[in-house]
Amino acid sequence: MSLTSKGFPLFLTFDLDAETMWTARDPSYASRPILMSQGAYGWKVGTGRVLELLARYGVTSTFFVPGLVIDQRPELMEQILKAGHEIAHHSYSHAWILSLTPEQEREEMEKGIEAIQRVTGRKPRGWRSPAAEISAVTMPMLVEYGFDYSSNFFDDDSPYLHTVEGKKTDIVELPFRWVLDDAPFFQYSIVLPGRTMQAPSAVAEVWKSEFDTLYAEGRMMMVGMHPQLIGQPSRLKALEALIEHALNHPNVWIGRCDEIVDDMRPKLKAAGL
Repeated sequence: MSLTSKGFPLFLTFDLDAETMWTARDPSYASRPILMSQGAYGWKVGTGRVLELLARYGVTSTFFVPGLVIDQRPELMEQILKAGHEIAHHSYSHAWILSLTPEQEREEMEKGIEAIQRVTGRKPRGWRSPAAEISAVTMPMLVEYGFDYSSNFFDDDSPYLHTVEGKKTDIVELPFRWVLDDAPFFQYSIVLPGRTMQAPSAVAEVWKSEFDTLYAEGRMMMVGMHPQLIGQPSRLKALEALIEHALNHPNVWIGRCDEIVDDMRPKLKAAGL
């Protein structure tokens, strides 16, 4: 059974963290201009390069953006929206949730929602946590604020509907795994000892192999990337290789999270997933 009306769902998503990728680790990093410039690459160069690539292949995607970055870069948000992409929730300051009180987490949630509403005119439909962590209050808040989907969990290769506090919800989980994230392969800095960089060809090989198995099994594929990483010249070729590989297969839908979720939810509900 196909999960969608247009075939195998391939999600190419981008966490536009910019400088918050670093300040979330340590606020004192804000005083280190060279380190901050690694994050700035994401909005100055990387996002534009990603947008050009997606346009060349005629595909749309979802950008998970911290509210702080939205407030700082409204012109860039306009470019993303004009190109037909979705902007989804990625906290406000990218603060790691497990370091927050429930009150602070709610403030992050509400400020992020407000930032997205200002640039899109509507509430965000999807949410991805910073640093792949959630707290005991996170999922109930997603229900409370009316989110349609989450892309956070690592427990499956297929989408499913969340059960929160014992009740089945309409929130679709779009799971992923670290092997489908560019950061473990490409994130390198002097403040992250032990990190090594991988060749883009190796990443392309891994992602194409993942695609082949998931496609054959009729599941889905969620790739999480960061413009400051994947948007660098050689690294973008890993993404392009995956796009070309996927488009060489019949019945593949590369699209926005919100649109694909709307299409697949009825089948998930009918199947009791």
